[in-house]
Amino acid sequence: MLTCFLRTVILYLVIVLAMRVMGKRQIGQLQPSELVVAILISEVAAVPMQDLGVPLVYGVIPIFALLALELLWSALCARSVRMRNLLCGRPSVLIREGVPDQRQLFDLRINAAELMEELRLKDVFDIGTVTCAVLETNGRLSVLVKPGDRPVTAAKAGLPTSDDASRVTLLIVQGRLIEKNLRAEGKDRRWLAEILRGKGLRSPADVFLMTIDDLGRVVVFPADRPLREKKEEAV
Repeated sequence: MLTCFLRTVILYLVIVLAMRVMGKRQIGQLQPSELVVAILISEVAAVPMQDLGVPLVYGVIPIFALLALELLWSALCARSVRMRNLLCGRPSVLIREGVPDQRQLFDLRINAAELMEELRLKDVFDIGTVTCAVLETNGRLSVLVKPGDRPVTAAKAGLPTSDDASRVTLLIVQGRLIEKNLRAEGKDRRWLAEILRGKGLRSPADVFLMTIDDLGRVVVFPADRPLREKKEEAV
């Protein structure tokens, strides 16, 4: 029992040391290679911790080997942009001047609802106010809002805010109509058809994203034809 306790304490201290050397990143900020190392270290440490027949050194040496590899990769990435792009990937621009890049979203397997959720987590409820949104290599979304739509800037400039929308509702997400949201806004399919006709669209299947705010303003992003055809082929 004492031996098991001591082995666990030693492995715990070794892992804490390894994580400390790797840096102060949070789990959501880890690059792919760092996340792989963190998972492998936990797996390697579990074997000698549970099986007393396995020498302790069989757990310690792999941990330090993984740590050495991670430090080596980090040094190479710091010196070479090409190596960093190879190991960590490149940031992806998802929104430009209020318009979502549907091709990029499809390639990254991100749907419109997920994109809007990430924007709301950044306190952005109107996609039209976004100048640029970038998906970083660590999986986090960076959002740059247009200067006139930044709350602090508007307040300092004394701009009126009474006409600002406080809520945006999703009506169509990648060709799928959300009926309950349509009814909650007091609208019906006839109203929807008129709006779509005004945009030169025939049905919800032609829409990538459609929203309405609490002031009644409607925003519609038509679906890219090549993207929709690619999805149909995949099905």
